[in-house]
Amino acid sequence: MPTTTGTTHEIAEVGLRAAPSWLSERLADGAHADAVRAFELARETFISGRRIDMGSLATTLGVDRTSLFRWVGNRDALLSEVLWSLAAPTLVLSEHATESLHGAERVAEQLSSFAGALISADYFRDFLRREPARALRLLTTTESEIQRRYVATARWLVERELGDRPLGGAISTDELAYLLVRVSESFTYADLIAGDTPSEARARRAFRILLRAD
Repeated sequence: MPTTTGTTHEIAEVGLRAAPSWLSERLADGAHADAVRAFELARETFISGRRIDMGSLATTLGVDRTSLFRWVGNRDALLSEVLWSLAAPTLVLSEHATESLHGAERVAEQLSSFAGALISADYFRDFLRREPARALRLLTTTESEIQRRYVATARWLVERELGDRPLGGAISTDELAYLLVRVSESFTYADLIAGDTPSEARARRAFRILLRAD
């Protein structure tokens, strides 16, 4: 999973437009340098494989916890934006890697590539093992913006590659996007959900079957 930031590629922006948060808007408007500084430190902490602790973060920044909460909100809000900041460049890489593909084939391969990146990122798996309940809540429910952003991104891909009547109109773009995301979650977080082994290959097969790519 990439650690680069700052991409302006369309696929990286779709989710944020569909489900902005108070913190994402503060980070984007350029007027909250303290929030950006705290976010960047939290991101570096996460990538290093360490737990983001609000008390330690505040101490490192030289402020009290009250100031930190005023800058970035609570820990879940901060974690959500850190997680999405790592997902966005991963989606961009999948976009570039599948430029030669079209239609259902491309949607299946992009989502498979994204799932594979999550499965293989050691620091991300460390987070899942360290905080499984919080991870599932932030990543796979609408309580956090992350799933809504992922669904919006999947819908954008479906509409671009399959039009507004995918699979011959058998299903709406909204329904198909949601199903694709649930499939992705099922195989990416299989260890947390069902005690199974996460698998990009199995996710790919499921995507291809659902999208009728074979």
